[in-house]
Amino acid sequence: QVQLVESGGGLVQAGDSLRLSCAVSGRSFNSYTLGWFRQTPGKEREFVAVITWSSGVTGSSDSVQGRFIISRDNAKNTVYLQMNSLKPEDTAVYYCAAAGRYLYARSRLHSAYDYWGQGTQVTVSS
Repeated sequence: QVQLVESGGGLVQAGDSLRLSCAVSGRSFNSYTLGWFRQTPGKEREFVAVITWSSGVTGSSDSVQGRFIISRDNAKNTVYLQMNSLKPEDTAVYYCAAAGRYLYARSRLHSAYDYWGQGTQVTVSS
């Protein structure tokens, strides 16, 4: 069993930065894919960014490219999402997700992930 615990959400103004953390525990993660998704009421969960645990290969959605950076600290078993130049449309509940294998092209599909955190609210005011 894998447990994911997000932290770092909050209320910020447009243009500010925020860093989310996701503490991962429970198993060996060498072949894992870790992702960040976000969701607003009435909408489907949206892919934000992804990273492979062992090699650190990353990807992100077009909407956050150049503003958000995903990274991981293997020693701390933690994945981060550095969010810069935040916009009101970034307001959402942000979720950390893990899959026990490399997802490759499926890494942007929320249905491909096995484990989810409880989510952390990010609110960006204009």
